[in-house]
Amino acid sequence: MSTTDTTDTTAKTTETGHRSLLVKQGNAGARAVKNRISTGVLTAAMAIAVVPLLLIIWEVTRRGIGAIHWDFFTTDEPSYRQEGGYRAGFVGTAYVMGGAILMSVPLGLATAIYVVEYGRETRAGRRLSDLIRFFTDVMTGIPSIFVGLFVYGFMVSSTGGLGQGFNAFAGSVAIAIIMLPIVARSSEEMLKLVPDEWRNASYALGASKSRTVLTTVLPAAAPGLATGSMLAVARGAGETAPLIMTILGSQYLVSSYFEGAQGAVPLQIYRGARQQFEAGIERAWGGALSLFLLVLILVVLARWLGSKANKLK
Repeated sequence: MSTTDTTDTTAKTTETGHRSLLVKQGNAGARAVKNRISTGVLTAAMAIAVVPLLLIIWEVTRRGIGAIHWDFFTTDEPSYRQEGGYRAGFVGTAYVMGGAILMSVPLGLATAIYVVEYGRETRAGRRLSDLIRFFTDVMTGIPSIFVGLFVYGFMVSSTGGLGQGFNAFAGSVAIAIIMLPIVARSSEEMLKLVPDEWRNASYALGASKSRTVLTTVLPAAAPGLATGSMLAVARGAGETAPLIMTILGSQYLVSSYFEGAQGAVPLQIYRGARQQFEAGIERAWGGALSLFLLVLILVVLARWLGSKANKLK
């Protein structure tokens, strides 16, 4: 054997006779080309998906920034021809979303905890968990107008159900129904990401099931849980159809939560964008920009609080 052949064989094998990891196999070049092609295709797909979002943000910001000023948040909406604000809509949205969050987030989180932590312990629990997943998936795809019609017939209409008339509480129930499956499914996926080794370590230290969930699982999944909840809030904050059927809308400030038609920013945007006067259309763009900024602030705040909680665990 020549000296060159001996050197090549030594370079390709270790002392134990195995192939060195530093040696490229014969198809390494082809794999590298495929990897670059796949990376390019995925990058292009991501760019295409982001372009519509950037265009929407640009258009809403360009047309709505002129309407954002202090009076826009502190004055009620006059006629469409005159300048004014969306105070009634912001207060009404706070009422509706506050109630919806209190209803949907705790219930959705509790549902996810049962499905992930308790439902898989017994055969009956697994069947119930599968049934819960099925119904949450179905509820996610239900058109929001159907939810509005259901709440209208059950809580608003005087000919059936509770018959309380249009009010902010009925709007909160409708939005909570829309948010609930989103919170439940997103929270379930986040809880599944917590390694079982962490749970077993907690059990080994003598912690009970409930204590393990409260002190180990939930803090570990906190950033994801917060983000999922904020996604549900973002979905609910922009809903219009259910609010038409439940709170009707008002241009003037209404302080009652259980009585009287209530205002909401999505309703004012919808009605302002339908008319032909420039002042009303500009307010509609300003309301859209305000909703976008509000959701953005909530998402950033939730992520920050979740990361802080994750560092302190």
